[in-house]
Amino acid sequence: MSDRTAASAAKRLLASRLAARPGIAAVGLARQDAGYVVRVDLTDAGAGAGVPQDVDGVRVVTHVIGAVRPL
Repeated sequence: MSDRTAASAAKRLLASRLAARPGIAAVGLARQDAGYVVRVDLTDAGAGAGVPQDVDGVRVVTHVIGAVRPL
């Protein structure tokens, strides 16, 4: 597992790569096991195509959360 510093760097890189892609709701960090992963929240499952499984050795996980609407 990756430490928080490596995961943060990978998150920044991936967020810039995915910024203009439709269906990407958020890119963040998540604790998993004894370390950190980059978590990509998707509006639908199809939006996950092309999201890498890792960035610079940091694991990337995706979660479908649906459409994001203001309250």
